[in-house]
Amino acid sequence: MYLCHHTYKHIAMLPPLAERMRPQHLEEYIGQQHLVGEGAILRKMIESGSITSFILWGPPGVGKTTLARIIASKMNRGFYALSAVNSSVKDIREIIEKAKKTQFFDTPSPILFIDEIHRFSKSQQDSLLAAVENGTVMLIGATTENPSFEVITPLLSRCQVYVLKHLEEQDLRSLLNRVLEKDAVCKSKKIVVQETDALFRFAGGDARKLLNIIELLIGTENQTEIVLTNKLVTEKLQENLAIYDKGGEMHYDIISAFIKSIRGSDPDAAIYWLARMIDGGEDPKFIARRLLISATEDIGLANPNALLLANTCFDAVHKIGFPESRIILAETTIYLASSKKSNSAYLAIDKALDIVRKTGNLSVPLHLRNAPTSLMKNLEYGKNYVYPHDYPQNFTPQTYLPQELEKQSIWESQSNSTEKNLSEWLRSLWKNRF
Repeated sequence: MYLCHHTYKHIAMLPPLAERMRPQHLEEYIGQQHLVGEGAILRKMIESGSITSFILWGPPGVGKTTLARIIASKMNRGFYALSAVNSSVKDIREIIEKAKKTQFFDTPSPILFIDEIHRFSKSQQDSLLAAVENGTVMLIGATTENPSFEVITPLLSRCQVYVLKHLEEQDLRSLLNRVLEKDAVCKSKKIVVQETDALFRFAGGDARKLLNIIELLIGTENQTEIVLTNKLVTEKLQENLAIYDKGGEMHYDIISAFIKSIRGSDPDAAIYWLARMIDGGEDPKFIARRLLISATEDIGLANPNALLLANTCFDAVHKIGFPESRIILAETTIYLASSKKSNSAYLAIDKALDIVRKTGNLSVPLHLRNAPTSLMKNLEYGKNYVYPHDYPQNFTPQTYLPQELEKQSIWESQSNSTEKNLSEWLRSLWKNRF
């Protein structure tokens, strides 16, 4: 139980709680200990005073912007910030020119922080290359998307990529404690925290969400004593969903609902969540990429055409953009949601990876090995390999797995017509194996 007692009779107009609680020093920073904990790579970089350009990749609300600001402050470097949503090549060039004018013999390069760098076009990213290459600026990019897909290769090759994670429950609890102890508005009321399950569940590992929820709860309760319970949190969020969602923090909740509606074969729900994303200004490439994942993860071998359609959708969206892309996305969404489902390929590769991790690097059977040299032939590499196309039905039984795994079953067909046909064909070849 946490108590926060009344200490102020009047609280002046203040910035939002998330801004009031933004850490100014590394000691105040919560989470990401794999990067900033004792002996971790970013802490070492900060302590050594030597920094290279890097990209912070992680979900919303885990401290990417805050970490960049702390690094700039700690290393006493100039700091320029751009948002890829509303910045142009002209903005980038102006900052680079400013950085050049501040350069002296012993002056460290300023940090250029670009939020949502995945939204930059190729030409915008190209305009950064020379300045990053020659050290005019040290680039720190922040992205919620896989940089391999969204950042051009020349720029990515000049940057390290560090992955940030959702905050753990203990991190959220530490943040809650800090709010109750430090925030002036909180301290103006008596707050009793009886339960935190709903609070942390709705926050979903997102610090900004947690702070917005706390601000919402305190702001909608007029009494000087507030008792935070699971019931109160749930009721207030349902009543004030629009306030809770300020700044678009439900981005990942909505994409989750979208994918689960496709997986659950409900085209009406899937198209509704698609409309929510389009109306909210979601990047069409982000949606198309999720459709590609769904086509393989949830539909898979039950309907291989789903992957072809999703890939065509992905290409078309890149070429066209909104508003026309809404029709392409809708067509693909309805098709995937209405398709038969299978996750057998998804399960098979995870099972195979688990086997590999448990058994290590098992030897490739000699008859399957390549034998490009006479020495390898003398060692019987490739000996006794049988060429399947020389036999009826282009098949003859022989061992393809390592000896230790000869009886191991990995792929298991599911109860859709496509996979039934595949498994029946395999059984006709391998008899009892499949």
